[in-house]
Amino acid sequence: MGFNNDLILMTDQQLPNDLLVPKPDGNYEIPIEAGSTVTFCGANGCGKTRLAVYLEEELSLNAHRISAHRALSLNPRVPKISEQEALANLRTGTTVRLNDSNRVRYRSGSRWNDQQAVLLLNDFNYLLQVLFAEQANTALDSHQQLRMSGSGAAKATKFEKLSAMWSQLLPDRELIISGDDIAVKKSTNDKEYEASELSDGERAIFYLIGQTLVAQENSVLIIDEPELHIHPAAIVSLWDELAASRPDCVFVFITHCLDFAASRPGQKFCIFEYDPAPTWILEPVPKDCGFSEDFTTRVLGSRKPILFVEGNNSTSLDRFIYRAVYPDHLIVPLESSTAVIHAVASMGANAEFTRVSCQGLVDRDSRTNEEIENLKTRDVYVLPVAEVENVFLLPEVADVIARIEGFEGEERTSLIESLHREMRKGCSEENIELVVLRIARRHINRHLRRLGLEKAKSIDELRSLYCKETSALAIDQYSQQIRAEIRSALAENNVVGFLAHYEDKSLFACAARILRKDNVKSFRDWLERVLTNNSQPQLTDTIRSVLPKIPIRKTTD
Repeated sequence: MGFNNDLILMTDQQLPNDLLVPKPDGNYEIPIEAGSTVTFCGANGCGKTRLAVYLEEELSLNAHRISAHRALSLNPRVPKISEQEALANLRTGTTVRLNDSNRVRYRSGSRWNDQQAVLLLNDFNYLLQVLFAEQANTALDSHQQLRMSGSGAAKATKFEKLSAMWSQLLPDRELIISGDDIAVKKSTNDKEYEASELSDGERAIFYLIGQTLVAQENSVLIIDEPELHIHPAAIVSLWDELAASRPDCVFVFITHCLDFAASRPGQKFCIFEYDPAPTWILEPVPKDCGFSEDFTTRVLGSRKPILFVEGNNSTSLDRFIYRAVYPDHLIVPLESSTAVIHAVASMGANAEFTRVSCQGLVDRDSRTNEEIENLKTRDVYVLPVAEVENVFLLPEVADVIARIEGFEGEERTSLIESLHREMRKGCSEENIELVVLRIARRHINRHLRRLGLEKAKSIDELRSLYCKETSALAIDQYSQQIRAEIRSALAENNVVGFLAHYEDKSLFACAARILRKDNVKSFRDWLERVLTNNSQPQLTDTIRSVLPKIPIRKTTD
């Protein structure tokens, strides 16, 4: 088809007032305006890409979609064509005439080859052609203005804006852009190399910046998997910059990365279900539900039941243990047992989370059997040991590790006895007192959180209630009881009873030294590796057998 200047570009394009997403009984109406952001997140197979395709088709040429399947081959020596033709190719895959009332029909066949959900989008060349043509036209316009008036500042080209953003995100690389080529230079030397040699991540950043800058005014930009190929340290800054660069546009993100979803401003929705009808079941991420927005997004965005556990370090050993033992749950670590208990109770009582099934798992912390049973009725389970690292000293688990290391028969029995003998040897009176102190301190903290001081109607009542409740703590009696139970377990060689109370990092070091002739770091690394890749399934199975059995509960429809 021939090309002329009567092509494409609706400069008076207006944003719609709403995004309409079909549901079984009508539509979700999601209000939008210039500068706003809408984020949809969900697990694999929940219909995220189908939603992106649907929105693009419904919004017609008001929308520009960036596919998750996108080719990132950067060839700066593409043929140079007119800006209008390049823009037409970029937006619809063909040079469509303005007077064609059905021009959007070309996009499905020409841009997507009628495979909108699965085609590898290959439009990097069109993007580069737009940028080179816009640079030439802007430079010519500035040149002509200067010759006519003899003064004035040059207008920044989109390439210059792209280069400035690039430098902020990748300060050790500099783009060298000429009239017909792109090179790159490291900050450490003056040697240039071709832009085609950029890494996947660098090309992805270039591509996304370019697509955003050349988007038509007042567009809805639909980006499927905006985090693809980009380092987590750069992803938030990248999209903050891009959103700020296009306040006239609406950004619609489709992602399965919950961390990215939580970082975005604006409305957020978790996709629970998709029917090819097409309909979707969405759940808005609430803002005022008693939890932080990133926490809420993570929980709502999971298809698995939630298991809250103690420990707020994503690299800690307990995360690897729980992921291996409870593979059908999403493991969400919280900073304390109190936080775990509170999260389970709050989510169960919060109407915003009716679709979410959640349970909790906390350390033993010398809780009584009565306290353990009480927590179980509230969907919170308790470890059989004071802290999860103690699991590796339990006879069944230590025996499996010894077997993995090649010990058999009496030799293995002797090794386990040696481990528990060394364990007891390290329990001096001084160490026992430190353990009792930690346990008593936690006991007091738990009790104080349950005081219920809101019942008091006056200062006198408050004082009386406080004195009554704190005196009931009986610290001396409680401490003597814990001390006696630890000593009794030692005297009776009751390893399970001892590990239920005694917490000391030296125990884990003892297991490393005796079971694998290893240091703590190497032992931890080995455990993380075999629990993650399941190369020693008997170890995972044995740990699973000694930890609480947590039932799988279906989410509420």
